[in-house]
Amino acid sequence: MANFDPRVINATPRPVSGTPVLIGIGLVLVLILSWASLAYVPAGNVGVLVYFGRVTGETLPAGTHFVSPFKVNHVFSVRTQTQEEHTSTPSMEGLNLEMDTSLIYHLEQSHAADVYSKLGPDYARTIIDPNLRSIIRDTTAGHSANTLYSSSRKEVEDEIKSGLKAALEPRGIVVESVLLRDIQLPHTLRASIETKQQAEQESLAMNFRLQKERQEADRKRIEAQGVHDFQQIVAQGISPQLLQWKGIEATENLAKSPNAKIIVIGNPKNGLPLIMGQ
Repeated sequence: MANFDPRVINATPRPVSGTPVLIGIGLVLVLILSWASLAYVPAGNVGVLVYFGRVTGETLPAGTHFVSPFKVNHVFSVRTQTQEEHTSTPSMEGLNLEMDTSLIYHLEQSHAADVYSKLGPDYARTIIDPNLRSIIRDTTAGHSANTLYSSSRKEVEDEIKSGLKAALEPRGIVVESVLLRDIQLPHTLRASIETKQQAEQESLAMNFRLQKERQEADRKRIEAQGVHDFQQIVAQGISPQLLQWKGIEATENLAKSPNAKIIVIGNPKNGLPLIMGQ
């Protein structure tokens, strides 16, 4: 019987178990998938989910969500935004006007997936800018430079807003307001308009002064008529006998006065005494 060397048995390598390695790999994969499944949407935004390049139509409100790790979350702002535009636009007379316009708008959350699918993330440059410029030009072409500079600014704002609503709101872009910040006319035309406005103000001031003078003349006429009527009434109540009696009363009062020495001489004209003081 052969003899076995125990050292040979002890030197034989033992197989290493692969279970801990597989568990570690599995945990890493789980962590990666869990992290990929988290979709965070900041406040004032909406998330649009894309699955292997296809827009699913799903949208996520603000907050943290668990989604498929194979879906990519694209964040869109639904806050109120401002689009500013500087345009050189013609008036009804063909004059070039320099206009600064502000469009205030926001993206409708329910249309976010459709906007991303058809217009892309840069939808403002794709659809808002060209429509804003075009509608501004079409609107100002229907107004004279004078009305644009003075009285019709609000009307122009409303027309531009109405045109933008018709063009943008079916696409999910809500128009809140349109503001005309500044309108610059050619220098000569602006000076002419300002001169005309100044003349109109002066004319209004003159009309006011004339109206005031007419009112004052009417007041004096009424006052004079009142004095005249009073005198007529008083004159009708005065008789020669009344005047003679009043003269006698005045003479008696003067004769009784201690301030002067009185000489009374008869007055042959009306029978009243003539009083002379020394």
